[in-house]
Amino acid sequence: MDNELDKALENNVEQPGDRTNQPMTAQEVDPEQKRAHRAEIKERGSELTINPGDRINPNATLEEKAQQVAVDAPDITGDHITVPTYFMVQEPDGEEKALHHVKDAEEISDVIRQARVDEDGNRTWS
Repeated sequence: MDNELDKALENNVEQPGDRTNQPMTAQEVDPEQKRAHRAEIKERGSELTINPGDRINPNATLEEKAQQVAVDAPDITGDHITVPTYFMVQEPDGEEKALHHVKDAEEISDVIRQARVDEDGNRTWS
């Protein structure tokens, strides 16, 4: 890599404590959450109207929402897919917010469109 790209990547790396960590791989998903989801699917199967991981708990903290996983399973190609239920976004004022991957999909798209990175690799907001 050239020096400019290296510098941009370094500037864009989030520091520990900047944001709430979310499970993004199968190894990062809480084993208890996996067991609970599997047990419910086994018990209720076709009665379920929603994936157990997609449920909204209005009393959950930001940390609990960040750890909730909607999908943790192999896809048709055999690749393992892990999808957080909530996407943690940082507002321009620095406040962290949890957006549900289904209910708030339009707002997630808006956030993605608003977030930009300048030539130094720093996040800017339009």
